[in-house]
Amino acid sequence: MDKPMPLTEALFYILLSLGEPNHGYGVIQQVSAMTGGRVVLGPGTLYGAINALLERGWISLYSEETDARKKKEYLRTAAGTQALTQEVARLEELVQNARAYLKSDGRGHHAQI
Repeated sequence: MDKPMPLTEALFYILLSLGEPNHGYGVIQQVSAMTGGRVVLGPGTLYGAINALLERGWISLYSEETDARKKKEYLRTAAGTQALTQEVARLEELVQNARAYLKSDGRGHHAQI
């Protein structure tokens, strides 16, 4: 099994927001709300990421309206949930290691107080 690649921030938040069926504009709004407006996804970023996530099998098309706008809703798959869970574990390790290192003298040794 291949080692999973780190997710970009956009992929991470899009995957996170698709635990329930949602359409593109809803994802943009939810990601902005989750991050206090720090992460604002543009349509190009969003739909490029959605295509990549569809190709990986991490999200699926949940429903598609057939009116003129053709609004599509997407939903995270089990494989997407697994990828997200692995990324959360990777990020937790990263933060844990950084905190331990910052408490040390920069060489991995705890500084004398």
